[in-house]
Amino acid sequence: MSSHEHPFDRGHRGRRGGPRPRGERIGRPGGWQQKDVPDAGDAEQWFLGRLPDTWYDGAITVEVDREEIVVVGELSVPESSAAAGSGRTTTAAGSGRSTTAAVEGRIARFREDTRSDRMRIADEAEARYGRKVAWGVVVDGETTLFTHLAVPVMTRLRQPERKVLDTLVDAGVARSRADALAWAVRLTGDHIDPWLAELRDAMRTVDDLRAKGPDLG
Repeated sequence: MSSHEHPFDRGHRGRRGGPRPRGERIGRPGGWQQKDVPDAGDAEQWFLGRLPDTWYDGAITVEVDREEIVVVGELSVPESSAAAGSGRTTTAAGSGRSTTAAVEGRIARFREDTRSDRMRIADEAEARYGRKVAWGVVVDGETTLFTHLAVPVMTRLRQPERKVLDTLVDAGVARSRADALAWAVRLTGDHIDPWLAELRDAMRTVDDLRAKGPDLG
């Protein structure tokens, strides 16, 4: 399939309004698990079994969509260089800078020490799941993502919706309409995240039931 071809368009050209071939499913084509995207339902368990036990100090999360798998693990907070020193009194600002530098150094060390292994594991996962792999770490509640995909999404907006984006741009909230749209999506996700989680669970249940059903093809 061409990279510019929408998965819903594949195999339907020239048949608009005409009868569907026998056995072709009608309606939602399996949620986010499109026919041309390998199933990644076991990706989290695969990564948990594949990653070295020594990499992370805490929990590991694996997020999957159509294009990408994002693996994020928790690292412990390194001791501040001020606290680890000879006990001399330091200002709060100086202590804060030392802690920040220690965290940045810890992240940089993890990123460099694991680079070759992460590349190899990412290649294995891409061959298995047909998706790119991105990595990140969490230190003291703050998430740092390494290089990851920014996927363009095509959409058509009428003037009222365009005015919303332009207002965000004019107000300095976003640099462009694309940035404004991304900001709006993040804001919406933050406010309805529990509902989205329930919706994803329901979609997975429907997909599992569909997979157990008879093959009408």
